[in-house]
Amino acid sequence: MNHSLIQSKSIWFKVFLILLGISMPLWLGADETGLTSMMDDLSRDPTGNTLMLTAFVLVMLNTVRALPHYLGSLLLGDELAKKLNKPWLTFIVPFFIIPLVYITINLYNPLNYDFGGPALLLLISIVLLHLLGKGRMRPILKSFVLAQLLFGFQWLDMVIFLTPLGFGGGPISSEVKEIAVNIGFGNTLSLYSLLLCGIFMINAVVLAVYLTVSEQKWRMRQDLNIARGEMVESRAGREALHLVHDLKTPLSLIEGLNSLIQMKAKDQDVQEYTEQISESIESTSNMVSEILYEEKKNWCTLSRLIEYVRANKLTDQSIDFQFELHADPNIKVYVNKIRMTRAIVNLIDNACDAVDGKLNAKVTIRSEFDESGIWLGVEDNGKGLSKKEQQKIWSAGYSTKAHPGVGLTFVKNVVEEHEATLKIDSELKKGTTFWIVLPKECVQL
Repeated sequence: MNHSLIQSKSIWFKVFLILLGISMPLWLGADETGLTSMMDDLSRDPTGNTLMLTAFVLVMLNTVRALPHYLGSLLLGDELAKKLNKPWLTFIVPFFIIPLVYITINLYNPLNYDFGGPALLLLISIVLLHLLGKGRMRPILKSFVLAQLLFGFQWLDMVIFLTPLGFGGGPISSEVKEIAVNIGFGNTLSLYSLLLCGIFMINAVVLAVYLTVSEQKWRMRQDLNIARGEMVESRAGREALHLVHDLKTPLSLIEGLNSLIQMKAKDQDVQEYTEQISESIESTSNMVSEILYEEKKNWCTLSRLIEYVRANKLTDQSIDFQFELHADPNIKVYVNKIRMTRAIVNLIDNACDAVDGKLNAKVTIRSEFDESGIWLGVEDNGKGLSKKEQQKIWSAGYSTKAHPGVGLTFVKNVVEEHEATLKIDSELKKGTTFWIVLPKECVQL
């Protein structure tokens, strides 16, 4: 797990955001944004307009410099909590990293980078976002809300009567407020700052509620689609089972009549025909049993299983179906032939979807044999799956297509019924191979 965390690009992106926040005062300061010259103008000719414009630029500068490490800490906490299955990390990571960022900046920055009221309010806001969201809001959506709160809280640094409470303790903020008091604009600056803070806080709350409700509705639709898909599959399955079960009656009748013909007919050709009918009845009866009973398994040759797959699927003329069957076709495998065929066909369906629209679309059915058992593989030359997608594809309802995915869940169930193993080998922009590995206990040479 630790190795996968180190290799995770998304983890390193969040770390980059934090490092970006630490380095920002080095290349984005008062001189680079023109704030220094504005402060000089304000000192020489202090007016209300110049004061408000300077306050706005200062708040924007503080917001832009703080945004990367706040977002990085929020998103890093969310991801580590999810990957390590430790929800408390969503709170601990920001509470540890954000003060550490301020300490690090103050080690090299001659100006005092003040960890004051806005920083504490933002930490509390992160906690509230996690608690009120209850997992319904994705981290990226929390980022939009946090950005609104960050800009709003920075305006509190300009409220003069909040200075003793830890707001606006930095040298530039203190100077701006001192000038505002000297020219009689202290109350006006405080009023406008509170008004702007209130506007952005209300906007953040409305946005958080809207995003939470939208996210909940989206998840409910996803759950509904999954439930609908499972209901349709279950209903269709029950109807199919009833129909298959009803086949047993005519099969029994045909078998009884065929036995009478065998007893009464003296002609040698008729005897041969009835023998073939009897074999076909037995084969059909076995198929019915395999459909009705999941645990029903029989020995069948690898070549016969592949022929079943051919008969059930390989009719799409726009796709180049290829076979690379390196295992001996006469090897016997102990499987529920019908369910295993459906599992392989589902893998082929997924492979066909992966190469849909590709000019040189190709799907390859493979077989290998080694000391671990028989390997049955379906390979495509599609776009491949990312590491994140490879982790999610086994979840019922997950799909890279528009409809709910149930195919791989069925495949996984069939594989588990056979005490086999399902493996995936995928590379982005090159393709994907799914392998069903039947253990050597299910193989007869």
